[in-house]
This record gives sequence, C-alpha cells and structure tokens, in this order.
Amino acid sequence: MPRPQPILTVDAVLLTLEDGQLKVALHERSADPFKGIKALPGGFVHPEEDSCALDTAYRVLRQKTGFIPRHLEQLCVFSGPERDPRGWSVSIAFVALSPIEALRSSGSPVFSYARVDALPELAFDHREIVAQAVQRLRSKAGYSSLPCALLPERFTLRELQEVYEQVLGQALDKSSFRRKIEELAFVTPSEEFTAGTHRPARLYSFQGYTAFDRSLTTRK
Repeated sequence: MPRPQPILTVDAVLLTLEDGQLKVALHERSADPFKGIKALPGGFVHPEEDSCALDTAYRVLRQKTGFIPRHLEQLCVFSGPERDPRGWSVSIAFVALSPIEALRSSGSPVFSYARVDALPELAFDHREIVAQAVQRLRSKAGYSSLPCALLPERFTLRELQEVYEQVLGQALDKSSFRRKIEELAFVTPSEEFTAGTHRPARLYSFQGYTAFDRSLTTRK
C-alpha cells in the first residue's frame, strides 16, 4: 500500500508600508481548514507546470490576486505533521515586497493589511512565517538596498531615509545616511523634482537589489 505523500505548498509574505507602518497583505480563507480565518496568499505546487518553487509562488500570486510583487525571494521551509490538519505538510515560504501604491492600483479585492506587530488570528503557522519574513527584511535592511522595493518608482532622499527608519524601527542620522547613499550609489538621481513645495527635492530611482560591504545605519 503506497504511503501518503506530504502536502506541498508555497506561501507568500507580502510586506508593504502603509501610513508609516510595516504591514502584511492577508486574505480570508474561503474553505476549510481555517475557513473564514486570515491567511497568507498561497497554494499547491503543480509539478506538471511549475519548474521550481519560485514559479509556483509567481503563479499563485498571479492567479489569486492578479498581482506580481516587485521583489520576491525564498525565505524558509516550514514542515511537520502538526501545521496542517489535512496531514503532514511542507510549505516553501517566500518574502515579497511591494509599494502600497502598486498594491492599491492592482485593483485586487483579495488583500487586507495588518500591522506586523498587531496580527489578527492567522491560519496554520502563518504567524511564525510572518515573523521570520519581518526578521529577514530588517536584517537585510542594514546592509542592502532591499527596503527600496517598498518605495514608488520615483522618491526623494527623505522618503528613502524614512523607509529605512520604518523598516529598522530606529532613527538615522540624516547627514551620515546621505553620505553613505552617495558613496554606495545604489539609487540613481533623475532630472525630475517634486512639485508644489517651497524647496523642490530631486527624485531618485531604485536600480535593483544590492548588498553592501558596510552597514548603512547609524543611530542618532
């Protein structure tokens, strides 16, 4: 008699910034188990069409939400007999980042947003998955450009610093932060400026993920 196979899924922790707070996108489950409970967007791996788990994550997000995040990377594997009442299960978790403007403009009715430090009841072990995703983002923020994926296409240096401060949960010295931005050159200045202000600020763009050989953060 063949042994039962583990349930194999992916789950995406989609992080964004709304009203100056780090939040995670959730949806309400429409079927058991945990019907009516908030959960991360996720789904089953389809071996016949998914060439890898990353493909599964993109497919699930596209099919369930119509949305593709700006940044998506594998986080960790969660597994065991207790995490899903349907049986022994494996979830390959991903962390995704997106500006809130992009999420809103997608028109997806799926998402609600919860503060990562004030989560509602979540299905399965999704609370633990969210906690590890937030830890990953905050850890990488100190030595990489990863928080830039939470910004719109064009942003000011002030907005860039605010995003780092919101992700890290600490204030940063303005002059030191801007000096390091210039030295590391991971954002590109444009010829555009903000409008409707007394002192227009130059707008910058994010050119992709970059890791640094030094810390970007300095406490006041």
